[in-house]
Amino acid sequence: QVQLVESGGGLVQAGDSLRLSCVASGRTFSSYTMGWFRQVPGKEREFVAAICWSGTRISYADSVKGRFTISRDNAKNTVYLQMNSLKPEDTAVYYCAADPRTCLLSKFQYEYRYWGQGTQVTVSS
Repeated sequence: QVQLVESGGGLVQAGDSLRLSCVASGRTFSSYTMGWFRQVPGKEREFVAAICWSGTRISYADSVKGRFTISRDNAKNTVYLQMNSLKPEDTAVYYCAADPRTCLLSKFQYEYRYWGQGTQVTVSS
């Protein structure tokens, strides 16, 4: 069993930056694919970014390319999402996800086995 705990959300203005963190329990974190998704009320959860176990392969949603960066520190069991040039449309609850497959890079939420509780990001205009 893997538990994921997100942090780093908050209220910022458009153009600001935030860094989200997700700490995972369990000794096998380093072999997992990790991902970030986001959701706004009334809409489906959407893919943001994913990173393979080694950190060498990464995938981003088109809407965040060039602004967001996903990274991981396997020694700390932590995955990060650096969000720059934030826009009001980035407002959502951000969820961390994990899957035992080493390089999943899937954009589909149903492919991820473990989920965190989410952290709210609000970007004001």
